[in-house]
Amino acid sequence: MSVALAWLLQRSPDILLVPGTSSTTAHLRENIAGAGLSLSPEDMTEPDHISH
Repeated sequence: MSVALAWLLQRSPDILLVPGTSSTTAHLRENIAGAGLSLSPEDMTEPDHISH
């Protein structure tokens, strides 16, 4: 989930993420970790291929 959030944030600076965090504090930590990840150009293209 962290990588997915990082991918979305790097894909567009105008995106607003509202991930659910009501279930556990571990889920909240996972979301926060995603905001801190820096993905390589190769990492950024992989999800693009999955979605097509």
